Amino acid sequence: MSLGVEPSTSTGLVDTFGRVHSDLRISLTDRCSLRCTYCMPEQGNVWLTRSSIMSADEIEHVARVAADLGVTSFRLTGGEPLLRVDLAEIVRRVAGLTSGGSPVEVTLTTNGIGLAARLDELVAAGLSRVNISIDTTRQDRFLSLTKRDRLPDVLEGIRAAADSPLRPLKLNAVAMRGVNDDELVDLVDLAVAHDAEMRFIEQMPLDAGHVWDRSTMLTRDEILAVLGERWSLTPVPGRGDAPAERFELDAGPHTVGVIASVTAPFCATCNRLRLTADGQLRNCLFATDELDVLRALRDESLTVADRDAAVETVLRGSVGAKKAGHAIGDPLFLQPVRGMNAIGG
Repeated sequence: MSLGVEPSTSTGLVDTFGRVHSDLRISLTDRCSLRCTYCMPEQGNVWLTRSSIMSADEIEHVARVAADLGVTSFRLTGGEPLLRVDLAEIVRRVAGLTSGGSPVEVTLTTNGIGLAARLDELVAAGLSRVNISIDTTRQDRFLSLTKRDRLPDVLEGIRAAADSPLRPLKLNAVAMRGVNDDELVDLVDLAVAHDAEMRFIEQMPLDAGHVWDRSTMLTRDEILAVLGERWSLTPVPGRGDAPAERFELDAGPHTVGVIASVTAPFCATCNRLRLTADGQLRNCLFATDELDVLRALRDESLTVADRDAAVETVLRGSVGAKKAGHAIGDPLFLQPVRGMNAIGG
């Protein structure tokens, strides 16, 4: 079976720009319990078929091959991953893997709805830490943004995570002009009160409706200017390949992060790959091409060793085709066909 690139005898997943890929984001579903306006429409969504969604066995298989190739960090995303009834089992299987002789890290990005009820089983399964998305602390605004009146449930999830051993705890917010730009300080205060780090994300062209408008995006510099009116911000050194630029608040111990994918892209240090819920491998959040992993996993004519080789071929092929950057500022930039909920965070 040929997928275009033969497995390499070299170790690691290194692209043509020398970037070593050690992080795989795995989307577990395209469905979500919210309808955030910057992600998906309230109605009319076309969901992936149940038969096309990767099973726990298939996710474990891809993760095992990836770990053998040097991937050390696995983030489970969605949609909303808590909608998977087998989430704890997936965590257990992936957390049981090793890479280079050491256990891998398994993290979760969630909107927090229902997290409190499942946190103990996720911790017991081997979850390392959690990121919780919250764009506003106002209930009326939450309803307007998400089309669901679930802010109390999100706050319950944050409280439960704060009381758990999962650290560092991170809260994510998409910063939007005229929407929640008057709440940046309040959101940081919320994070500090729960021993968490608030991370503000520039709004990106990843909405399913393709109506992203750069003018509504709050930029990195604008975010920092607002925060700088309240706190003294000191850059935290040693960012490495992390997506967030971090700053100490009044010399610490608390910090805030900014993920400026649009105005200050960090493509040169990107170490991430993404696997969609239906088994398509993407080498960039903004990629317009995907490589099919699921086809090989479901080919009953292949042995387990053949499937391993096929998965490796896809992983190496995706890494090998990775571009230098996402080129959002280029006039020829094309927004991905899939929305964020179908790509995975």
